[in-house]
Amino acid sequence: MNVLVINCGSSSLKYQLINMRDESILAKGLVERIGIEGSVLKHEILGKDKVVIERPMPDHKVAIGLVLDALVDEKHGAIKDMKEIGAVGHRVVHAGEKFSGSVIITDEVINALEECIELAPLHNPANLMGIAACKELMEDTPMVGVFDTAFHQTMPKSSYIYPLPYELYEKYAIRKYGFHGTSHRYVSQRAAEFIGEKLEDLKMITCHLGNGASLAAIDGGKCMDTSMGFTPLEGLVMGTRCGDIDPAIVTFIMDKENLDTTGINDLMNKKSGVFGISGVSSDFRDIENAAKEGNERAQLALDAFDKRVKKYIGSYAAELGGVDVIVFTAGLGENSIANREEICKGLEFMGVKIDSEKNNVRGKDTLISTADSKVKVLVIPTNEELMIAKDTQALL
Repeated sequence: MNVLVINCGSSSLKYQLINMRDESILAKGLVERIGIEGSVLKHEILGKDKVVIERPMPDHKVAIGLVLDALVDEKHGAIKDMKEIGAVGHRVVHAGEKFSGSVIITDEVINALEECIELAPLHNPANLMGIAACKELMEDTPMVGVFDTAFHQTMPKSSYIYPLPYELYEKYAIRKYGFHGTSHRYVSQRAAEFIGEKLEDLKMITCHLGNGASLAAIDGGKCMDTSMGFTPLEGLVMGTRCGDIDPAIVTFIMDKENLDTTGINDLMNKKSGVFGISGVSSDFRDIENAAKEGNERAQLALDAFDKRVKKYIGSYAAELGGVDVIVFTAGLGENSIANREEICKGLEFMGVKIDSEKNNVRGKDTLISTADSKVKVLVIPTNEELMIAKDTQALL
């Protein structure tokens, strides 16, 4: 079966066509500036030059139509006929408490996801537009929804409830949901496979570290806790998100800076994090370069990030009653040698020992801990698209 994986943003669309017989990528690409002047499709077949198609794309239906045309094109296509696409797997950010796993998309599922729009107003509408466009263009092709929040639905209530009046949870479903679930699930499964142990026997902490970042505490393959919350704003210091702060700071800044709710939300989500501290960039590579040149605020941003990750690892180890495996993934986790080393420094009391030579690696499955380390530390590149494709195949 060939599975087309679709990840729709408000003005962008990522896709991969995966052959599930050998899990190879037949084609992949990115559509940018949907609904904006200068729309472009960048389409790629393994081993061939990237094709760039510049054409007006007023909406997601037109964009997906161009993607499908590219996939069957005589010169740069990956398949001869649309019938070779057995199913479509859609990434959907938020499913609230409605789904604890991936599901075949039906009208009832779409209605349920529309009810979750207020929980993810920036993401779910775009995800639903992608689903609607595919259903219209590929009427007879089954579709599956894979949710960022689903993996975290195994958290005990004591982990996801907030210390607010309980009726607010009952009325508005205000609780911790967690995100990056597809990534945390993939790397936890892959880590167990890589070290040759059963997932159900392991206590694991997975660290998805990038511009958006989160940790998950996983026991026997089930999520027990995660750092992101009601929204992706909670938890770690991130690229532009502040993460955990004293809630009273919010109203204090609103009063002092004369900000409304939109203004404070923009400040915490888009102007804070390592960008806010450093004043340099939200890209960790830029910040690392600035720190090497002696920029003290850049170094402070890196130190604040590493310390927050270390604190979460320590707290999750306590919550799990020990840890067998720590996994680093995503852009920073997979590629920043210095950050991994700094985060693990000081965790020797937990049995964590890093091998500096093994840690000198980027972007491939690697055991980076020493032979006598009580905790295995791994780098596992994430592959959310493959996880979505696997779920799609399994359901169908």
